[in-house]
Amino acid sequence: MPSSRSSISDSPKSAAVDAPELVKYHSQKSTTDVPAQDETPARAGGPPGPPGSVENQSAIRVICLIVSAFVAMFLVALDRTIISTAIPKITDEFDSLNDVGWYGSSYLLTCCAFQLLFGKMYKLFSVRTVFLASILLFEVASAICGAAPNSVAFIVGRAICGVGAAGILAGTIMCIIHSVPLEKRPQIQGLFGALFGLASIVGPLIGGAFTSNVTWRWCFYVNLPIGGAAMIFIAFCLKIPKQDTTRVPWVEKLLQLDFLGTTFLVTGVVCLVLALQWGGQTYTWSNGRVVACLVLMGVLLIAFVAVQILVPKTATLPVRIFSQRSIISGFWQTLCVGSGNYIFVYFLPIWFQSIKGNTAVESGIRLLPMMLSMVVGSVGGGIVNSKIGYYTPLAIIGSCIMSVGAGLLTTFEVNTGAGKWIGYQIVYGIGLGLCFQIPNLAAQTVLPKPDVPSGLALMLFGQLIGAAVFVSVGENILANQLVKRLSGLPGFNRSLVTSGGVTELLDAIPANLRDTVLHSYNEALRKVFQAGLIISCLTVLGAATLEWKSIKKGQPKPDAENKGGAAGEKPVEAAGPK
Repeated sequence: MPSSRSSISDSPKSAAVDAPELVKYHSQKSTTDVPAQDETPARAGGPPGPPGSVENQSAIRVICLIVSAFVAMFLVALDRTIISTAIPKITDEFDSLNDVGWYGSSYLLTCCAFQLLFGKMYKLFSVRTVFLASILLFEVASAICGAAPNSVAFIVGRAICGVGAAGILAGTIMCIIHSVPLEKRPQIQGLFGALFGLASIVGPLIGGAFTSNVTWRWCFYVNLPIGGAAMIFIAFCLKIPKQDTTRVPWVEKLLQLDFLGTTFLVTGVVCLVLALQWGGQTYTWSNGRVVACLVLMGVLLIAFVAVQILVPKTATLPVRIFSQRSIISGFWQTLCVGSGNYIFVYFLPIWFQSIKGNTAVESGIRLLPMMLSMVVGSVGGGIVNSKIGYYTPLAIIGSCIMSVGAGLLTTFEVNTGAGKWIGYQIVYGIGLGLCFQIPNLAAQTVLPKPDVPSGLALMLFGQLIGAAVFVSVGENILANQLVKRLSGLPGFNRSLVTSGGVTELLDAIPANLRDTVLHSYNEALRKVFQAGLIISCLTVLGAATLEWKSIKKGQPKPDAENKGGAAGEKPVEAAGPK
């Protein structure tokens, strides 16, 4: 996917928002406390658990840990958007216009493909070690990008950044799991949307400032001091009881990793991204290269599934997790939410630039109504979830509101006023915020603790692959609609659609046809928004089929295969009274 595809991310609105609740929880020592899941009935309300268990961590340590983890996640979110305004300078310096598509797709490709592998690694290895290693890898890759002498080195650095980012995304959620009781997690995870939303807005601004006033290389060097500080705090604040798996020799752990399945998955995702990047633009969809990529992708993904079924001992995705209805429903929902969200996040700025004549920075600012309302929906939904315990109602309500908002966005016209484009974004953003983190919460609630990392990785994979696929789908819809509507106009050339922008298109068309071009561009974008509407409506299917599980009761059961295991292996999720 071209790197200019800025993916919306949120901001580290400090986790201190929930400081009072965390302080209250971690300071109470009475028998009225909600017992952690790793407590047996005899221990609930009794002596504190082992060092590092949820109920035995200080509030200050938990807050510092969450803030530090969110800072690392913010850098990941920022890295996907900060590059958008730096691309022209990078291509000028490297004389690499033909490589521009790989600047973004190399990052997204590895981030998506390695997400499931990190789910397995967080199960086998120390969470602290894997998380810190992921941040370190991201930092090293950022240094490579900043110091890159040529385009190839830059692309390699971006690909390595994606691997580190995959580990950071999963690791942040693992930090929350091991430091915050389950019934309070919705409030913390509700800030994820704020994190990505802020990054999508400030990323291009920061990138433009560095590129114009210093050098584009500081878009990547800026990660080094901030990420380094986050690593230090995480190293001191993240205390987790050792699991049984962490005592296994490293060689045995490595043998339990699914190298064969991961190879099939990574290669299959590469083929998918190549097909989507080439199809309809560089080559026709019937071109042999595109067809070969799609066929090979299908074969490789089937091979990946076969490995998961036939070699369950090392499977990246244990087949047993799909016996939980909420996992299938949650994956469907997160896939649709990620797909629809990225369509609007990517193409709404194009509507503002092409139809309203805004600059890139102005169009980013005009996304604030959606981003701020998503923050309100995420945080508000998290608070409600913590109070009522059941997340399914908010998943259904949020999906319905989001679908209504998506429908309103498809009504945009050339003369649509600020009142409508602000109000419609607010409706969509509130619905998105309400249901954005529900699939992650469902995975933490219904799965046994050893399978939670795999379940969370599956949900993150769904979001990322949905974004990759449907932004490309949207680009193809836009290009095909423009060619269909503008063919035959004086001065029109198909290359203006595939390689140019609306400015070049308007300059090439006679001035007296400007209104015709704008109307055609608006109608083409409405077709893209309709694709977002369809996928948003499909979100309701996933939400409606989620099991009605409470985060206050019915917590995930300990792994049946590890009954009687070491205390450190016991689940850490909070459980309510039976």
